[in-house]
Order: sequence, then C-alpha cells, then structure tokens
Amino acid sequence: MEITHITAAYNAKIVLHDVSMTVHEHDFLGITGPNGGGKTTLLKVMLGLLKPSEGHVSFYRDGRPVSALRIGYLPQVNRIDKRFPISVREVVASGLMAGKRLLQRFSAEDGQRIDEVIAQMGLAQFAKRAVGELSGGELQRVLLGRAIVSQPEALVLDEPDTYVDRHFEERLYELLDDFSRRASVILVSHNWAAMQSRVKHVAHVNRTMQYYPAEKYPWKKENG
Repeated sequence: MEITHITAAYNAKIVLHDVSMTVHEHDFLGITGPNGGGKTTLLKVMLGLLKPSEGHVSFYRDGRPVSALRIGYLPQVNRIDKRFPISVREVVASGLMAGKRLLQRFSAEDGQRIDEVIAQMGLAQFAKRAVGELSGGELQRVLLGRAIVSQPEALVLDEPDTYVDRHFEERLYELLDDFSRRASVILVSHNWAAMQSRVKHVAHVNRTMQYYPAEKYPWKKENG
C-alpha cells in the first residue's frame, strides 16, 4: 500500500497534511501520536472510508498494481445495538459476506473457518450466545474475529486492546505476531511495550507524519 501526499479534512479543517508512506507486504506498522492528531483519519483514508482532498492511495499484490486489497478492520469505538438478536457466530460469519453473492450460503469450509476463529478468540462456549449478553472485552474479541475470518491481506486495528482483559491481551498480540507472518498488520496503539517488541516501522502522526524504521524510533520519548 502506497500513501502519496495525502491531505484530508473535515468541514474544511485539515486533519492530515501532505502525508506519505509505504506499507510493505508482511509489514507490521505501528501508528502513534497524540489524541486528535489524525491517526484514525489516516486509517479511514487507507480503508477508503474517507476520500482525501489531495493525494491518493495505491495498492499492490506481488508487486503489481490492483484496485483494492482484502482488508480486515477493527475500529476503535464499536457501537452495537445490544437488543439486536444476533449471535457471536453470526457476527464472526459476517466477515465473510464481502466475498458472497446475495443470499449465497456458507460452505462447509466457511463453517469450519468460522469455528476455528471463534476458538482462537477463546469464545467457543459463547458461539450461540447473543452479543448483547457479552462484556465489552468479549465483544471486542468477537469483532476481532470478524476482522480476521476472511484471511485478509492487511489487518487494520485501532486500539485493539481496548476493553480486553490482561489475559487475552497477551493472546491478542500472539495472534497478531502469527498473522503478520502471512499478511500486513497496521496497528494504532498506546501500548508502547507491545509495539516496541513487534513493529517493523512506526508512523508518528500529528497532522503531518514522521516515518521511522522501528529501531530508529525514539521510544524513550514516547514512554515519557
């Protein structure tokens, strides 16, 4: 993914200005910066959820340009109507819908993949439970499962350890380590310790961007 001279604004207020960087295949990119600095806006531009006022985003597969990539996304704030009667398994399964025709049923292979991901998230015992009955951390795990079930080429996560208990936080980063061997991971987080030990590149976003190889990023400064 190549991000070239991106400027993005809301109601004429510039949030990102002249931002450029490359996300490599099998990259593990950490995005840092102050609240309100434009981190989530950058993710929205990457995902095509926000059209930049200047610049463009280009995608490549095996070095060749393509119109899009399969991208899984876990947003920072998840709002779900807890009264809506949908189960854990149905939410995870919805991550496969992008590749289906209208009313097309899931295959046996799809079903196996869904069950594998639910187990990875430590939620096998909750598979048939309505999501409205879950804690915030359990719901976050369900939505992470939805993001990865399609085996995307890039996984974008905005503060993924929000609401997650310490036990699953360790498991979460184990999953991301494993996933980064097969695809690119783009992670917004204030968990400096977890980022420092994993990321290959760091983008510091505060309206503009500073982009570093991980070993050259001033981690001590971020840790205060």
